[in-house]
Amino acid sequence: MSNSQVASPPRNAALPAPGASDVFQLLRDGQPRTRAELAQLTGLARSTVALRVDTLMKLGFIAPYGGAVSTGGRPPSLFALNSGARVVVGADLGATHALVILTDLAGTVLAEERAALNIAAGPEEVLGWLAAAVGRLLEAAGREARELGAIGIGLPGPVEHDTGRPINPPIMPGWDRVDVPGLVQRHFAVPVLVDNDVNIMALGEQATAWAEVPELMFIKVATGIGAGIISNGQLQRGAQGTAGDLGHVRVPRGEDVQCRCGNTGCLEALAGGPALAAVLSREGRTASTSQDVIDLVRAGDLQAIQVVRQAGRDIGDVLATCVNLINPSVIVIGGSLAQAGEHLLAGIREVVYRRSLPLATEHLRIAPSVAGQRAGVVGAASLAISHVLSPEAIEAAAR
Repeated sequence: MSNSQVASPPRNAALPAPGASDVFQLLRDGQPRTRAELAQLTGLARSTVALRVDTLMKLGFIAPYGGAVSTGGRPPSLFALNSGARVVVGADLGATHALVILTDLAGTVLAEERAALNIAAGPEEVLGWLAAAVGRLLEAAGREARELGAIGIGLPGPVEHDTGRPINPPIMPGWDRVDVPGLVQRHFAVPVLVDNDVNIMALGEQATAWAEVPELMFIKVATGIGAGIISNGQLQRGAQGTAGDLGHVRVPRGEDVQCRCGNTGCLEALAGGPALAAVLSREGRTASTSQDVIDLVRAGDLQAIQVVRQAGRDIGDVLATCVNLINPSVIVIGGSLAQAGEHLLAGIREVVYRRSLPLATEHLRIAPSVAGQRAGVVGAASLAISHVLSPEAIEAAAR
């Protein structure tokens, strides 16, 4: 594993000897607590807790918070997360756009920059622009490079999460197996965490609207179709990071439809944006992109509405199996084609609720994205924040 790309630790992984992270993890939620409360919650001696608190204050991760009510004698001191202790960067690099934000450890956006940027320009140009943008954001927010804790990046293609390297990305010529973290670290010597765009969109949607939901699927419907899967509160990437690639699941209705992957009957070849545009073009409509399809739907074109509704049914056919297999409590529909509104959602709901087990759908919600076009960049920042505040990172900083 590369030292720049940090994989999620196993849930029951043993930490080093009890240290500052034991106390800090109780303060991550922003709830102020006294030393006595921390001692009670951790089971550590008060003297030990006092040492841990002092260490975390010296590192800047926690700070005194207001004052607690005294029950006699000197009022006890309250401590809470110091969200300004570090800053992180979240970067959403799409096929033709880039959005980068600088946030504090609470996810509050301090500065942001957007640009029209073609991912096909190659890693040197795109990541060079990213490094320059990070420098501008730090300057705009009045922060220094030494305060930067981590950088999270979402890419529009398959990513080997342990190394941060794109693997055979279809719309990213010149990026195959490129050391993305290493290129970024030429400019900033901090952990760089890279994931595919659907996974970070799932994290962003959860952070924006579903923080209390531990079982969630985010479905991106655009040129391609993919899923970000969160189970038991953890993003599920699979063995090589390809979990959630729904676009190349076979759909019975498309038996003879050729997909760009070389197979036939793939969901993407039936319900992806270009596929829908091609159907409408054959029907005499002017349509070549996902946006053309959306514009026709918004204009009330009956044929476009029917095509999008059928795409929803095809997606629902695959999701019905996912619901039975994974049993999420929420499915969020995002991506550019989600802008077609209720027509897509209606088709998905129609099939999922009919084909999935009644117990699996009893409390299932299928909802449109709340984060919208910001889901990716918020998720990338969340990825970076989670690393900076992880037990392993806190232990390392406290040594």
